[in-house]
Formats: sequence, C-alpha cells, structure tokens
Amino acid sequence: MELENSVKKSLKQGKTLIGTMVTEIRSQEFIRMLGSVGYDYIIIDMEHSPYDSMTVLDLIRAAKSMALTTIVRVPSSEYTQIARIMDAGCNGVMIPHVEEINQIKETINAVKFPPIGNRSYGIRSIITDFKNYKPAELVDKLNQNTIIFAQIESKKAIDQIEDLTSFEDIDVAFIGPNDLAMSLGHTGEVKHPEVREAIKKVVDVCRDKKIVTGAHYRDIEELLYWKKQGMTVLTYSTDIGLMSEASKTAMKTIKEKI
Repeated sequence: MELENSVKKSLKQGKTLIGTMVTEIRSQEFIRMLGSVGYDYIIIDMEHSPYDSMTVLDLIRAAKSMALTTIVRVPSSEYTQIARIMDAGCNGVMIPHVEEINQIKETINAVKFPPIGNRSYGIRSIITDFKNYKPAELVDKLNQNTIIFAQIESKKAIDQIEDLTSFEDIDVAFIGPNDLAMSLGHTGEVKHPEVREAIKKVVDVCRDKKIVTGAHYRDIEELLYWKKQGMTVLTYSTDIGLMSEASKTAMKTIKEKI
C-alpha cells in the first residue's frame, strides 16, 4: 500500500533531515524546486504568514508532486485549526508555543484517527490520488505516517520538558531559538550560554526518551553545532531568506567581475 512517508521512516531510523521554512512565496514551482535540489521537508508557516487554506493546499500539492514532505505550522492546537489542514493533504503539523500537556493532547486528538485520536473521517483526493482504499486500512496507514512537531520555545516549556515529551505520538521536539532566547531574557542572542544550556536540556531529555530533536536557524554553523549535539531535524532559513542570500551572492560576484 502507498501513503508511506519517507521522512517518518527516516525519523525512526535516526537519519539527519534537512528542510526550510516557507513563509512568503506562493509559487508552486518554487516548492517543486526545493524538492528537486534535495530538501527532505518544508514547514509551511501559518502562524506568522498571511497564507490562507487554499494557498497552503496549492503548496502541498506542489510538494507532493516531488515527494517533498510537508509540515504545516498551525496557529494553535485547536481541532478546527488542525483538522482542515490535515484534510488538505499535509504530512503533519507543527504546534507553536507548546507549554501545556493539554496542547499535546489536543494536537494528537486532531491529527490522529481513532483509536489514537478523534480526527473525523473526511479523506480527500489529494490524500488518496483517487485510488480506492478500504477505510480501516487507510486510517491505520495515515495514523502510522502522520507527523507531529512540538515547538519548544519558552522557559516554561523548558521547565516542563519531561512532561511535554511523555507522549509517544510526538515525533519531534523542535526548538524555536529566537522566542526561547527572548523568553530567557536574551533577545537576539541565540548563542548565549543560558540559551544553549536550555536547548541542550531538551536534547538530552529527548535522547533518553528516543525522541528526535530539531531546530530552525538562519545560521548554518549553528545548525551544524546542534547536529554535533544530537539534533537530526535541521531547518535552515526561509523561502525569502534563501532567495535573498542567493541574490546577494550573485550580485557580489557580478560586481567583482565588472
């Protein structure tokens, strides 16, 4: 049966995965380009971006054509926020600002079908590609292959990390370094010793529980630093950040040669 998620499989195998955050660009061809150069996943941001559901659906469809895994960062753990996005065909969701156990429970409830959660059966063609599946088999396969990222980005979350990572259906504890630094009183200082110490606590706790950890940075060297500490889900920059970086490099090179 199809519907296997290569990223879900790689997470279980401890492989390193590389992705980026999509926040501004609505072009399906840009998404397809990300797949063509080898990104494992994209995080489509609905927390800070103005994307609506139809735009996200188009981006998911483009990613799917390149076997590029899609995680959608939803605004909250509310059922209605998550269920529609799951039915739009994404591979999973990221829940921002996780600080309470109830947020984890709500997320699992919305992402997973019974008996794990309470997701309603509303399977659309973007998920099945118009193929006929037996409902029970389809539900079981989707439950096995959907992904949940819990975003850890505050002192409160760090203090409760043991409890927040006590659910087997959480696939990735994902650090938001900028909000975490701000929460710890070090705004903009993502390399501050106290910030790094807090992140290291998450990595260590999750390692003992066999939970994958990851983070989002615009700094490649910082991503590589955390890779050495045990992180395996590495999210670099954003769509507009990648374009800006490439444009600056090209302009600098051209000007040096004319």
